[in-house]
Amino acid sequence: MNKSKGKRASPKQPSRPATPVSDHYGYVHGYTRGEQDRLIRQARFFEEGLYRNVVWPRNVTEILEPGCGVGAQTEILLRRYPHLRVTGIDQSKAQLGRAREYLKKQISEDRVQLVETKGEVLPFQASQFHGAFICFVLEHVKKPVDLLREMRRTLQPGALIYCTEVLASSFFFHPYAPATLKFCFAFNDHQWNMGGDPFCGAKLGNHLMEAGFQNVQTQVQSYLLDKRKPKTRNAYLQEYYEMLMSGAGQLLEAKLIDQTLITEMEREWQRAMEDEDSVLFFSLVQARGRAL
Repeated sequence: MNKSKGKRASPKQPSRPATPVSDHYGYVHGYTRGEQDRLIRQARFFEEGLYRNVVWPRNVTEILEPGCGVGAQTEILLRRYPHLRVTGIDQSKAQLGRAREYLKKQISEDRVQLVETKGEVLPFQASQFHGAFICFVLEHVKKPVDLLREMRRTLQPGALIYCTEVLASSFFFHPYAPATLKFCFAFNDHQWNMGGDPFCGAKLGNHLMEAGFQNVQTQVQSYLLDKRKPKTRNAYLQEYYEMLMSGAGQLLEAKLIDQTLITEMEREWQRAMEDEDSVLFFSLVQARGRAL
């Protein structure tokens, strides 16, 4: 194993309080203040890639955002597209409370409406919205097609929908890290058993078509980080590590992992941060379609 001459920073150790049982079906990340901060950082970190192909014409103004959470994506939508007004919905009081704090200025300007509700039956009229945006939400939903179908009901004919989702099976990590792989398996298995789907990115085309959307297109966004850009790679290593560790509390509670595994996993990621040959690879899937 080749080592760089100068020691790089070890991955920061996020706090891991016991995570309360989620009020989302497959939500494994928790609702602590630190986790809410992480979600905001994550949204900004991936902003350039996720919004590269998101285009809202000027005649599109009213956007629906299910699963808006703390308002991390909402803030980006409003900043990048000044003509938009976003109605964000979420079923978590804790997340919406942070969103109201985070989006205070935009709320005062009447650019945001936040509604506490579940997605099975949305409290909106048919054809009310000009478009919809949903990001890293369907992985936590027990019946994603039902949510998408209900979203379609609220969209005007021809309205665009953008969906971005995870594809956990695409994860690759070098140097070989058996503790991390065990952790990832437990993470994905737990989310699946809770009713979520860590592989839903690959199914977005099917889900959108089944929900009645037309002209469905999908695009895989792959991230291959290696020694060609070591600073960028280490930034992604840190981001991915924090995402994984945000689920550690629930996995410990469920007795799917133990502290020994977490300690070894931390060592693996520290070694990767110090190894000039380390590699991180993963993919996201983004889809777009139109309502009938």
